[in-house]
Amino acid sequence: MSGTGFAYSSLFRRGLAEPIKPWAGLPKFNFVGGHNDPERIPVDGLIDAAASVLKREGRNLALYSLGQGPLGYLGLRQFLADKLERWRGIETNADGVLITVGSTQGINLINRILLEPGDTVLVEEFVYFGALAKLQKLGVNVVGIPLDRQGLRPDALADILGELKAKGVRPRYIYTIPSIQNPTGSILPLDRRHQLLALARQYGVPVFEDECYADLLWSGVVAPPSLYALDPAHVIHIGSFSKSLSPSLRLGYVAADWAVLSRLAAEQSDTAGALDQLIAAEYFANHFETHVRGLSAALAVKLDTIVEAVEKEFGSAAEVWRPDGGIYVWLKLPDSVDVREVVEPAAAAGIAFNAGPAWAVDPDAGKSYLRLCFALPSQQQIRDGVAALAQVFFERTGIPLQSSNVRRNA
Repeated sequence: MSGTGFAYSSLFRRGLAEPIKPWAGLPKFNFVGGHNDPERIPVDGLIDAAASVLKREGRNLALYSLGQGPLGYLGLRQFLADKLERWRGIETNADGVLITVGSTQGINLINRILLEPGDTVLVEEFVYFGALAKLQKLGVNVVGIPLDRQGLRPDALADILGELKAKGVRPRYIYTIPSIQNPTGSILPLDRRHQLLALARQYGVPVFEDECYADLLWSGVVAPPSLYALDPAHVIHIGSFSKSLSPSLRLGYVAADWAVLSRLAAEQSDTAGALDQLIAAEYFANHFETHVRGLSAALAVKLDTIVEAVEKEFGSAAEVWRPDGGIYVWLKLPDSVDVREVVEPAAAAGIAFNAGPAWAVDPDAGKSYLRLCFALPSQQQIRDGVAALAQVFFERTGIPLQSSNVRRNA
């Protein structure tokens, strides 16, 4: 027994994550996570959608899965099948889509049916930290594929696949974020997509395509067809409503061959909230394009604001990887800077940012990078927050040596 109750700590299994701390609220300047612009949540539209769909189908809430089977609400799957065809070139139908509890559940399910400890997986060298952390926890061998400003480099992938084959190793899958790569924000060109798929076929390796940000593109930017559209036999495709509508509505989806989809559904221990599915389907059936276009336009303004702020406060010390869409910007500081040393001082100053090492297969290779999410804060909060962040970096590293910092410390 502990001093305050039963000694649970003696019963916890090994390898658990660190316990959370009591919630103290969001930081003053919050540049982390996948939060979105609160001013762009279509509250009135969602209220109307909820009222309409509940009047029509509310009694089905008495049934598990609304009485529509394990793949999810039919109306949402029909919307997705249409949206995926019109926006991403994917030819499918409602039975080719599985609704998940956010994209995170999709990642977990795919890992569950494909991976065992000791397997090898290929991912981009800078990659979504949630996917990377899950792979590391599973005990698989994670190999990073070099990136440039256009995304995954097929030439480097070819070398890696050849080297692994010579060792008798066939990777279980290639995980890629080709449209608004996370964290770099790039869009993989069409020729590279074809090269990637040709290599996947040549070496007998499936491709796991994550397109959670593909709906949020700047005006005039067009993403090539999804990898799944180009080769549905070799690609598993996931997406999410977290960025296009709301991260609190835990809705994602998987599009895949039935041989894969049926296995994923069989492994799904819990399903997305029925009410969330009903409301999202009802709202997006009538407002998807106008909502996403408006949201993207608002985010593009915030991108300009944060880039201007970084250039003003960090000057030439920060190399900006300007994204083609999405909600974050990837920055490179001089090699002498280790951003891990600044995380805690920044937090003490009320600033949260994503340190690059958590987003890198080789943490040391990401030590001078950071990711800033610009969707949640207002434009003025962006300006003030970047200025405050630059001040903390200057105090801890001597970089950036900008006139504004010099004046504040004179």
